[in-house]
Amino acid sequence: MKLIRLSIPTPFYVGDVNVYLIREDPVTLIDVGPKTPEAEEALRRGLAENGLGFGDIRRIVITHAHEDHCGLAIRVREHSGNTEILMHAWENSQLTGRLAPDSTRGLLVRAGVPEDVFIEMRELYKEVSLLSDPLSGEGIGTMNDGDELAFDSAVLRVVHTPGHTPGSCSFFREADRTLICGDCVLKRITPNPVLSPDPLDSSRRFPSLSEYLVSLARLRELRPTLAYGGHGEAIADFEEIFNRYVKAIDERQRKVIGLVPPGGITAFEMSRLLFRNASENRVQRFLAVSEAAAHLDHAAREGKLAVELDNGVEIYRDQHH
Repeated sequence: MKLIRLSIPTPFYVGDVNVYLIREDPVTLIDVGPKTPEAEEALRRGLAENGLGFGDIRRIVITHAHEDHCGLAIRVREHSGNTEILMHAWENSQLTGRLAPDSTRGLLVRAGVPEDVFIEMRELYKEVSLLSDPLSGEGIGTMNDGDELAFDSAVLRVVHTPGHTPGSCSFFREADRTLICGDCVLKRITPNPVLSPDPLDSSRRFPSLSEYLVSLARLRELRPTLAYGGHGEAIADFEEIFNRYVKAIDERQRKVIGLVPPGGITAFEMSRLLFRNASENRVQRFLAVSEAAAHLDHAAREGKLAVELDNGVEIYRDQHH
């Protein structure tokens, strides 16, 4: 089974997104790129270089429902009429206007995000959501951990790898131990544990970092020979990346715990301490709050910090104060 990587431009800081074309029957795209004219043109060009057009795509598999990965799915399907679109059931919550639902607002308020910053974040995500058609309703199928995506001469196994988002999925080919892992593992950057409602209880924040560490360990057990990420080049030494990630997460955990003052701190306040320049950029500000909340939540789950609700806002305190 041959994977063909198509590099598709995005308007985001992360740069191009990798779309993977599998030319075997059924012709499949893993991710599609954002809904922009530039991305659509690049996808058409990449397919044309392989003798294909949008109408030839029979299946679209979404690693996770962020706009740079899923935005063009409906546009591609419009040209074939019967293209199957698959993603994990937990990703549907990602696509209903991430900062519009009351639950997400509640999560950000509990994280100490001031009203003016929340309004700014909501405006940002209204703009970002324009980069994808809604993926809901007819023709959107779900995939689960352990499912198999069959091709003429090969099979990809679905591995649910929550963390970056609750429904993030990777795909593993046993025959040669190759892995397609979306934004779960990237060569040059550590993925952000994006703040999301828990799919099982939307009034709770999804424990993204704790889940991510479990997902990383699961992928490591597969001993992949080559891992194809959602951005950047493929990873030949998974063990090296795994150790680098775990070390970076451990170091940030220690830093976060060390920054907690005697009077306690909110996730929003922690984000300002961790990322002093993030306030200049709306996307970075939201990602900074995500990162801070994920680390504080993980430290609390590990018993390193205590957390209590004060006037509807979570305050994290060092256990020893």
